[in-house]
Amino acid sequence: MKIYTKTGDKGETSLVAGVRVPKFADRVEAYGTCDEANSQIGLALSLLPESVDWKELREVFHVIQTKLFHVGAELATPEGKKVGWPIGEEDVTFLEGQIDKLDADLPALTNFVLPGGHPAAAAFHVSRTVVRRAERKAVHVAQQEQVNQAVVKYLNRLSDYLFVVARHINKQTATAEQTLHE
Repeated sequence: MKIYTKTGDKGETSLVAGVRVPKFADRVEAYGTCDEANSQIGLALSLLPESVDWKELREVFHVIQTKLFHVGAELATPEGKKVGWPIGEEDVTFLEGQIDKLDADLPALTNFVLPGGHPAAAAFHVSRTVVRRAERKAVHVAQQEQVNQAVVKYLNRLSDYLFVVARHINKQTATAEQTLHE
């Protein structure tokens, strides 16, 4: 199988089940942004310092990156077609549990945290903003077509999780968080 197919040379791409749409279609924008978020998470993971054992966090992100691929597949599946890997409420609950686990060990928020700190934390903040954009695009698609609401919830919780992960990394690396000056 070749990497290039030439089928997109005229500005169209295929959704799941072979439905052809313009590359700027809302569904394409939504799943493309999920792909961008997944790549950004991969970059952020590559910046984790070797001085800390991140085994458990990496295992959680293996699940998350797989699920984010599934979210993209759901968004690439046109209305009325069967989704191969559906996202469910249990996936949202998994993220909530991970948020609660990390957040319990963090100082309480008393002000807005500015993105930054350790390079890995800063990269997770960027990941968070890309996921928020994916969420906005998924909501836009959901206003026009049928979209599994667990997809939107998953993206919402994932951005929350990425925020907590960034704070966790700053704490584990003894990097001070910068907050908003009033």
